[in-house]
Amino acid sequence: MRALTLLGAVLLLAAPATAQLVKDKPSLTLAGARIITDAAQAEADKRGLKVTIVVVDPAGVPIALRRMDDASLAGPDIATGKAQTAAKFGNPTAVFEQRLQKEGQLRYLTFPVAMVASEGGVPIKRDGKTVGAVGVSGATSQEDGLIAAAGVAALEAALAARK
Repeated sequence: MRALTLLGAVLLLAAPATAQLVKDKPSLTLAGARIITDAAQAEADKRGLKVTIVVVDPAGVPIALRRMDDASLAGPDIATGKAQTAAKFGNPTAVFEQRLQKEGQLRYLTFPVAMVASEGGVPIKRDGKTVGAVGVSGATSQEDGLIAAAGVAALEAALAARK
């Protein structure tokens, strides 16, 4: 027992005093996800479109999913894939779509993780860090991107209003 206590003390002393042992990072809440899905749905309604909207955390785990009436049955899977791609790479999925179209970089199709290289996935950033992403599916890829961006813009506006 004494040896175990001594080992614990040595380990504590071995950690530099200035080293941060646990990081404090912002996280997206369900309330934040609802702001995004509400605004994205409003944008889709304005355009007369039926889409699926998915909001994920930085690891790609869904926080919220909204499938509008008469939206495609494949929408939840595609929107989730777009959101996960944007969250994990920290870039809009439009970046990958453009690279595939313009540069023929087919390597994006062979990534070992699921990746959707079609516009409609937008990362959500706070203080330069990705805290989640939104993915939209059901319209053209450009319209999906505009709807996703409207959701992120609504969250950013809500955050700015609280400052």
